[in-house]
Amino acid sequence: MSDTPRMKAILVLAAAIAFGSSPFWSDGFGGFDPNRFPDPQIDPPVQPAGYAFSIWGPIYLWLLAHAGFGLFRRADDAGWDAGRWPLFLSLAIGASWITVAQRNPLLATLLILIMLAGALMALLRTPSRDRWWLAGPLGLYAGWLTAASFVAVGFLGGGYDILFGEVAWARIALLAALATVLAVQTRVPHAPEYGLAAAWAFVAVAVNNWGASLSLVAAAFLAAALAAAYALSRLRSVARSA
Repeated sequence: MSDTPRMKAILVLAAAIAFGSSPFWSDGFGGFDPNRFPDPQIDPPVQPAGYAFSIWGPIYLWLLAHAGFGLFRRADDAGWDAGRWPLFLSLAIGASWITVAQRNPLLATLLILIMLAGALMALLRTPSRDRWWLAGPLGLYAGWLTAASFVAVGFLGGGYDILFGEVAWARIALLAALATVLAVQTRVPHAPEYGLAAAWAFVAVAVNNWGASLSLVAAAFLAAALAAAYALSRLRSVARSA
């Protein structure tokens, strides 16, 4: 019974509600606790400026709209159903992620990478139709998770003094995130929200480093420009071929 499309749609909606409500029954999240690392991460260069986390509002609301529409209007649609299990996994883990992140950055990093994998699997299976209800919200969610996942890796690298310093880890995170964004965006040209969400994060990294590291500011702005331009160019190519 649980493998039927309608039941999967119900589970996705339940997970979206739990995920979207998680900030209300946790203490919220504005970055890892600096003192949870051997080398305390006080305003590390890999971290986006605080305003960037406001993107979670649109993500939560759009995912709820996606899940509701999917249940009541597209429950038995094969295109919608293809990505439901990985999306459910991502959202179900995400419902407890803030609580974990407040206590254990290492475990939280592992979990956000699993969340990202689920979100990308779901996004890569989306058809181009119903874009505003399907690829759009999943793209925004997966795009922010892509940036956030590599930020978390950068946190760990700097916080545990693994081979490089904090600035080098910030550069590594930016480069890895950008490479992932360009590779995924090539596969989902109908979801520019993916690249635009990542660009939002990259700009926030530049803002956070303003006045501290000119080279990192330039790298973050360049990454944002490339991610946004490629996302929009891929969408235009789809529109021209339609």
